[in-house]
Amino acid sequence: MILLDTATQIAQADLSFLVKLAGVAGAAGVTFAASWGISNIAKSAMEASARQPEVAADIRTNVVLTGAFIEGVALLSAVVCLLAVVVA
Repeated sequence: MILLDTATQIAQADLSFLVKLAGVAGAAGVTFAASWGISNIAKSAMEASARQPEVAADIRTNVVLTGAFIEGVALLSAVVCLLAVVVA
């Protein structure tokens, strides 16, 4: 019986470690994806501003709003991933 209890404790500890590892990997993935997305938006905005300089102000406004939305979703996702680390 003692052996079964010990095996159960080890299995639960390993599962907890895997959940924490998945949470950290998820937070890192969210950070990478958000930075990649924002950099692509900025690149496209620069190209569009070079092609049509007269609409650069409108493009800049759209880029700032889109970047803020992406950053908000990334922050929420990172909080959920790190919450999984703390709770597990």
